[in-house]
Amino acid sequence: MHELHRQILNRLLAAWVAISLIVGGTVAYLGMSKIDDQLVALAADESSRLSGISLPLSKPSPDNTVNRIAADFVRQHFVVVEIYNRNHDLIAEARSSRFAALENELVAVEKLPFPAAEGRNFTKRTLAGQSVLQVMLPLKDQAGNVSGYFEGFFIIDPATLARLRQDMVITLGIVLCAVLLTTIAFYPVILALNRDVIRYSHDLLKGNIDLMETLGSAVAQRDSNTSLHNYRVTIYSVRLAEAAGLDKEAIRQLIAGAFLHDIGKIGISDTILLKPAKLSVDEFSAMKKHVNFGVELLKKSPWLQRARDVVECHHERIDGSGYPAGLAGDAIPMRARIFAIVDVFDALTSQRPYKEAFPFERAMSILLTESPGHFDLRLLAVFESIIEPLFKEITQSQPGQVEARLSGLIDHYYYFDDKLRAESPAAAG
Repeated sequence: MHELHRQILNRLLAAWVAISLIVGGTVAYLGMSKIDDQLVALAADESSRLSGISLPLSKPSPDNTVNRIAADFVRQHFVVVEIYNRNHDLIAEARSSRFAALENELVAVEKLPFPAAEGRNFTKRTLAGQSVLQVMLPLKDQAGNVSGYFEGFFIIDPATLARLRQDMVITLGIVLCAVLLTTIAFYPVILALNRDVIRYSHDLLKGNIDLMETLGSAVAQRDSNTSLHNYRVTIYSVRLAEAAGLDKEAIRQLIAGAFLHDIGKIGISDTILLKPAKLSVDEFSAMKKHVNFGVELLKKSPWLQRARDVVECHHERIDGSGYPAGLAGDAIPMRARIFAIVDVFDALTSQRPYKEAFPFERAMSILLTESPGHFDLRLLAVFESIIEPLFKEITQSQPGQVEARLSGLIDHYYYFDDKLRAESPAAAG
């Protein structure tokens, strides 16, 4: 799966989870509220038999209609029924003998407040293993005025409760499936929209990379009459960085640094740069200024600033004897420490105006034993473990093959999707 597709899928998945939590939570809350409303409606339906009855202001006789209805309630679903007049005085009550265990726990249950004329108060409880709805409802006479209040503890039928919850679960499942299907339907739409954006971004990125390659090659050709030095050191740097465990972004920055490491040599005169002999002290002092020239040039482009660590620090030494700042140890950026090794190695194994190319074994001997304090020993050990087969492969390849190999690395580290790059107008040109 291409990285672009993976990123879109990950973001859609995150969106689906977030929306599902919000919508699912809302549906679940509304579903539970609906269950509560339905249960209260059941209790209210039971108590409706008291509607229209004129309630006395004092306790009636035991055989009064109000007492008979209250007693009838507890023969069915109610554990306890209490009836109050409009002055909030208790005028009738009944308790079921079938739920003795519940009655013991009801003693400690707090009484619900009296509701407004059109209101109702209720709460669900679990008592003695039973689901119980405690409800307080207003009672009205034939004129529609509040004549009293009904409070009861209603035993919730397990089958009814299970049915209501199952209905809620089904509704919740349908909603979550709808959210998922909508998210899936958006995937090709978002992908299509992003493909154009990514294509334009790739074209812009390719233009920046081409600029980076052109600048680096211009300096390399002036110094050694070929771009192969830049190609080789970039390949060596990437492979060493991979073996050392650097992440993709660090390697992208290293590639930029490898291409532009000597960009400041644009400001060095040919008499010094191409001198076929060892430089004098003054000439070497002038040569060292190429680092500062390079840093100044990079400041003109935020995109090229990613190369700064390598450009500025690849001549520093682990023991602090390098230039321009005399940095030592871990104060030297990791990318510069990596590049310092491959730059010296390639310089040793390449022909220059002032020297012939050294054999592989001689170059490695200089790196390992004749340059104490120059390199990061841990990175040097990693380099030693990977370089021999890589060096043979590079040196036995034609220039076009080396360039193609480097292009493959750039594709891998800079582009989301090789197919998009191949389809872009810049690539086609």
